Amino acid sequence: MRKIIVDGDACPVKQEIASVAAEHAMPVIIIASIAHEIEIPGIETVRVDNIPQAADIAVTNRVKKGDIVVTQDYGLASLVLGKKAFCISPRGHIYTEDNIDSLLLQRHISSKERKAGIKTKGPKAFSHEDRKRFISRFSQLIEIDY
Repeated sequence: MRKIIVDGDACPVKQEIASVAAEHAMPVIIIASIAHEIEIPGIETVRVDNIPQAADIAVTNRVKKGDIVVTQDYGLASLVLGKKAFCISPRGHIYTEDNIDSLLLQRHISSKERKAGIKTKGPKAFSHEDRKRFISRFSQLIEIDY
């Protein structure tokens, strides 16, 4: 059975995921560090150590072909796509084999700029439109017959 796995530490759409998943009777696993308190009725929460990449490793170890992962992390998205799963950001951006390389390249360039002392723009504030886009595209992913 397909499942939804959430990289939960900084995910602003956990309640929306729970609601949409319940409509489709899909199980949800939220993976979060022990530093975060996440309790949503009917949703399994897996706690991991509060060290870098612990949640990413836990997600990668659990994801199977056809599952849906919600994350903002391009590196994790790349690993998920490699396992033939679907991946979406909390802003509703669907990661694909066609766009992941350019996203990873831009992340690398931005990292190099920051290390060189160049200020880069951070993400825009999360908006109501982001939330609506996520719900719409997340629902579409759930309905895909893989």
